[in-house]
Amino acid sequence: MKISHNFDAGAIEVVSIADPQDVRLRLRADNAAEFRQWFYFRLQEAAGVRVRMVFENAAEAAYPDGWPGYRCVASYDRRNWFRVPATRFEDGRLIVEHTPERNSVYYAYFEPYSYERHLDLLGWAEMSPFAQVDCLGSTVEGRDLDRITVGRMAPERKPVWIIARQHPGETMAEWFIEGLLERLLDASDPVARRIREHAVLYIVPNMNPDGAVHGNLRTNAAGRNLNREWRAQDAQASPEVFHVQRAMENTGCALFLDIHGDEALPYVFFSTAEEVPGFTEEMATQQARLVAALCAASPDFQTEQGYKPGRFGEELLTLASKWVAHRFGCVSLTLEMPFKDNANLPDGLSGWNGARSKRLGGAMLNAVLAHLEGA
Repeated sequence: MKISHNFDAGAIEVVSIADPQDVRLRLRADNAAEFRQWFYFRLQEAAGVRVRMVFENAAEAAYPDGWPGYRCVASYDRRNWFRVPATRFEDGRLIVEHTPERNSVYYAYFEPYSYERHLDLLGWAEMSPFAQVDCLGSTVEGRDLDRITVGRMAPERKPVWIIARQHPGETMAEWFIEGLLERLLDASDPVARRIREHAVLYIVPNMNPDGAVHGNLRTNAAGRNLNREWRAQDAQASPEVFHVQRAMENTGCALFLDIHGDEALPYVFFSTAEEVPGFTEEMATQQARLVAALCAASPDFQTEQGYKPGRFGEELLTLASKWVAHRFGCVSLTLEMPFKDNANLPDGLSGWNGARSKRLGGAMLNAVLAHLEGA
């Protein structure tokens, strides 16, 4: 048997692989920080063999509450991913047991979204008559920080900003963006057409391409958690936030969505902005309208489960959606999707995955339109 991870977003540490029934692994930390939870690797020469993989340091993960109820994802072709039922968390270790049907199989924390697919998404969007792609600046390691602009600026059109994947291991966020763009750039979709009449959308599909390529869970190449950099960004250590903030100041912002994934909670939900200083009754009314519209558009979304008030404490205005709500006085929300499954609509084969994230991205346009027409 062989385990490899020297590819885009690959991440694992191999302790021992001599015995298929006792494969010992360790979660690898982010390249410049101690966050660990993301894994992605290839196992070879094990077709028809029952393999027992033990992640010895799972209890040291950034979010150990993410393991109970979690099932590893696997794929033979890196296109079709399925859940491994025999996944359990016990005695501080994550244990995955699986009998591969083929000689080469990939295992990951969640369905990956590769940098090549990111570039393909940009190329596809560039060919649309409704969109254009530009670069806001460079990341720590010199990669492009890409923006897709949908629509043309006009005095009556509102600026809408949507960003994703500040935390690179939350790959469901870019799957969401792909689904949103597929509908938004569809010439025959009436909701998309009406949105393009009302707004200009500025979309950053991947805020953290360095971290994504490294296989990081939560940080950029300098070890910074971008979603804690918005109150005092650093042009050298967190240029990704610096470039987006500068662009937002140029365009203004009438609606902001920050797309994420949550390790522990098996639900789709918003983290809202009521705790932000200066949050007004008008903002509350507009926020409620958007939330209700997403409830109507997608049964995957719910409002009963989510973060407890006061969760972020003094960090509140370091978070993107909270900072934007405070700075621009607009509806500004963080959307969270599960790494596990949606407990309200469980899927035994795939759990929550890229396809469901894309569907939710498309459904979000109904909520965006409700906001634009009601504002």
